[in-house]
Amino acid sequence: MKSWFTGGLPSTPMDRRCILGNMKMSYVLSFLCGAGLVLGFSTLRGSNAEAAHHVYELRLYHVKEGKMDALKARFGNHTDSIFKRHNMKSVGYWSPEDAPSSQNLFIYILEHPSRQEAEKNWAAFQADPEWQKVKAESEAKGPLVEQIDRYFMDPTNFSALN
Repeated sequence: MKSWFTGGLPSTPMDRRCILGNMKMSYVLSFLCGAGLVLGFSTLRGSNAEAAHHVYELRLYHVKEGKMDALKARFGNHTDSIFKRHNMKSVGYWSPEDAPSSQNLFIYILEHPSRQEAEKNWAAFQADPEWQKVKAESEAKGPLVEQIDRYFMDPTNFSALN
């Protein structure tokens, strides 16, 4: 049997993740950063002085097999509204179109006033009793997410956000 290194198809989830990580991740990140920043710009018009001080957080959730619908439901029904209570502004949420990433990758971008505020807001979010209840209920049959990749980003000086 050929391995994916020698031209065969990926045989395990880890092989598929390696392919995404090694071949597509830079493209995914580049696209999402640009898309997220453009979307963020449309909500920031008229407040460019503030925008220069904001930081954006890109989060990629590697979802456990068969748990994507449960994760999306948790975000749509609970997480996003709890984020708002803790000054965590959602720029957008994405699902890749192509398999296998469409089956196991959930992506979103948050906007924060600063990195320090982001850390403070995440701590408050994690301690929120509603979040703790929602998380426990949604993970009664096991965790939804295998791994989270997190990137803090600043807009470049030629970004539409400046």
